[in-house]
Amino acid sequence: MNDRPLLNKDLSGETFRKWYWLKEELVDFCRANEIPATGSKTEISDRISYYLDTGKVLSISKTKRVSAKVTSLSLDSIIEPDIVCSEVHRAFFKEQIGEKFSFNVAFQKWLKANAGRTYRDAVEAYYLILEETKKGRSAIDKQFEYNTYIRDFFEDNKGLTLDDAIKCWKYKKSSPGHNRYERSDLTVLKRNK
Repeated sequence: MNDRPLLNKDLSGETFRKWYWLKEELVDFCRANEIPATGSKTEISDRISYYLDTGKVLSISKTKRVSAKVTSLSLDSIIEPDIVCSEVHRAFFKEQIGEKFSFNVAFQKWLKANAGRTYRDAVEAYYLILEETKKGRSAIDKQFEYNTYIRDFFEDNKGLTLDDAIKCWKYKKSSPGHNRYERSDLTVLKRNK
């Protein structure tokens, strides 16, 4: 197993991208080097990679979203731009869909991508998203590498434990390259016995 390098200015963007970093490590590096540390892990990683390759700080947009104050909704209401899933929205969807309603990631993305459509469309989309989720694996966003790894580990290893999965994950993230599950990761379990 290779030793992960220290996250410092001497790394190239390419080397940086080969390793797994905690968001906390990325934020600390940004603060130490006066790089904006806000946003998703992916956005922060992009800024660091750019900085390591160019020595320049990638500027970020400072436009502030203005969300409409929604006080009541109906099925014919229009989904507002820059929707914020508020308690008013939650109450509306629970009334329409039932107490089991939750703002899952796929539905939140649908809402944000469909400003201008009606909430009637949103209710229909929610049911379609639930059906698609039941049919197969739901997509996990890139920044949740751990979740994806653990899910894929258990799909391939029905009889193993979460402790086994975590050992394999720790092994994987301490090695250069991608952080996707591979059957060869199981070798770390054999070494530990």
